[in-house]
Amino acid sequence: MTLPDAGLLEALSLAELRDLVGVLIAEVRRLQSDNAILQDKVEAQQARIMTLQTENQALRDEVARLKGLPPRPPIRPSGMEKATEAGAGAKGRKRSKQRRGAKRDRDAVTKEIVVKAKVPAGSRFKGFEDILVRDLQLSAEVIRYRRERWLTPMGETVVAPLPTGIVGGFGPELRRFLLAAHIQGQVTMERLTALLNGIGVEISKRQVVRLLSHPLDSFVAEDQAVLRAGLSTARWITVDDTGARHARKDGITTQIGHDAFTIFRTGTSKSRENFLSLLRAGHTDHVINPVALGYMRERGLAGPVIALLEAHPNKIFADAAAWAAHLARLGIDQLAVTPDPVRIATEGALWGAINHHGLLNGTVIVSDDAGQFRVGEHALCWVHAERLVHKLVPVTAAQRRAVEITRALIWWLYADLKAWKRDICPRRAAALKARFDRIFTRRTGYALLDRLLARLHRRKSDLLRVLQRPEIPLHTNGSENDIRACVIKRKISGGTMSDAGRTARDVMLGLMKTCGKLRVSFFRYLGDRLHIPGAITIPQLPDLVRQAATA
Repeated sequence: MTLPDAGLLEALSLAELRDLVGVLIAEVRRLQSDNAILQDKVEAQQARIMTLQTENQALRDEVARLKGLPPRPPIRPSGMEKATEAGAGAKGRKRSKQRRGAKRDRDAVTKEIVVKAKVPAGSRFKGFEDILVRDLQLSAEVIRYRRERWLTPMGETVVAPLPTGIVGGFGPELRRFLLAAHIQGQVTMERLTALLNGIGVEISKRQVVRLLSHPLDSFVAEDQAVLRAGLSTARWITVDDTGARHARKDGITTQIGHDAFTIFRTGTSKSRENFLSLLRAGHTDHVINPVALGYMRERGLAGPVIALLEAHPNKIFADAAAWAAHLARLGIDQLAVTPDPVRIATEGALWGAINHHGLLNGTVIVSDDAGQFRVGEHALCWVHAERLVHKLVPVTAAQRRAVEITRALIWWLYADLKAWKRDICPRRAAALKARFDRIFTRRTGYALLDRLLARLHRRKSDLLRVLQRPEIPLHTNGSENDIRACVIKRKISGGTMSDAGRTARDVMLGLMKTCGKLRVSFFRYLGDRLHIPGAITIPQLPDLVRQAATA
C-alpha cells in the first residue's frame, strides 16, 4: 500500500480519509496478528530450549552417575543470603581491620640472627634494621635409637622404651606432616609418597596408607567426645549429607555441626533410623521412656503396641540385637500394618536413648527439609526453600514475571527476618507471620508455583521457628561449607575401601573442621596429640566446645 504524503492529506475528501483510516486499521491488525504469531513461535522456541537444557542436564547427571560422581547442580545459587546481608552493597562494604601477615609475625619470631655489616673505621653504630623472613625446613632424618638392655637378677630382660609417638619405625613429625597434608591440604597418597621420596624419606604408598589410618584410637575417642559435648550443650545444630563411596558401594556421609564443632559419619543408609543412631553419639542402647512413647504416638503407632512396650518391665536394651529380640518376644515384628510398627518403635527407642543420655535437650535441628532430619524441634533452611522457587522453569512471560515477584517478596521477608534477629520485637514478629501468610497464599496463575507456595505454607512453623528461637540460623550454610571438605576429598581421592580408612577420613576431617571453628591450629593440635617433643599443649576439644557454649 502506498500512503500519500502528509501535505496531501488536506486535499483528501472525508470519504477518502475514512477509507485510508480503514486501510491503516486493517494493516495494524495484520501486524498485531503477525506479532502474536511470532510471539507464540518465540515462546515455543524458549520452551524447546528449556526442554533441551533439561534433557542435557539429565544426560550429564547420567554420565556422572555412571562415573560414580555426584551430579552438578542444574542452576546457579540464588544469592539470597549474600544479597540480604547488612551492608551488602558496595557502599556498605567495610575493609578488614586484620593486620597483615608480616606484622602479626612479630609475636611469633622463633629465631633471631644478627647480620654484621662491613664498615670503614670511624663509623657510628645506629642500631638495627629488622626484616621478618618466613621460612620452612623440610629434611629427611634417620635416627638410630640405641635402647639399653638390662638383665635383672630375676633373669628378666628389660629394654628401654621408645619415645611416645613412634609407629612402625616412623616418627611423630612424619605422621603429623602426612595427616596435615592429606586431611587439610587434600594431597593424595600417591603424591605424598612421591614427595617424601623426593625429600629423602624412603616410604611406600602402602606404608603411607597405614600411617594415615592406624593407629587413630585417641583421635576417634576425642571425635566421639566432641559430638557428645556438642549435642549436650548446643542450642541448635545444622545437618546435611552427601554421597560417598565405600568398598565400591554407594553410601552416604552425614554431617552434624554447630559454630563450635563438626562431625562426619559415613554409612550405607540415609534413613531416619540411621540419623537417630548417629545422634546417640556412640551409645548403642535403646530406651523406652516417656519421650520415646511420645515419639511413637506422634508418628501414629497403634495404641496396643505402645501399651505393650509401656507395660513391659524392661525399658533399657544394650544394643540393636537385644532390642530386636525384645520386639520378637512381644510379637511386634509379626504385625503387618501401616505404619511399620518395628520401624516406628525402633525410632522411638532411639529417640528415648538420646534423651536418656542428656543429648539434644531443647536443641533445634536446622535442615534442608530432607525427611530423615525431621525429628524433635525442627527448623527449615530458608535458602533451600527459596531455591525451590528459583529452580522453577517458567515458559511464558507471565510465568517468569510471577516467579520474579515471588522471589523478590521472599528475599524482602528474609532480610526482615535477619533484621528481627538483631533487634527482637514481639509486635514485629506478629507482622512477619502475617506477611508470611500473604506471600505463601498468593495465587499467581502459574500452577507449579502456586502448588509450591502452598506446600511451603504448610511448613510455616519450621520456616518461622526463628521467631520462637532467635538464636538459631536461618540457613544451613554452615553445614554446606563443612561438607564441602568431604566433596573435595571424594573428588580428589575417590572412595575408601577399608573400615579403618573410612573412620580415619570421617574423624580427621571432623577434627580439622572443629579445630578451625575453635580457632585452634590443626597442625599444632596434631603435634600435641602425637606427642611431638616441645609441641604446644592444646586443651581437649570437648572442653573447648563446652566453653564455647557458655561463652
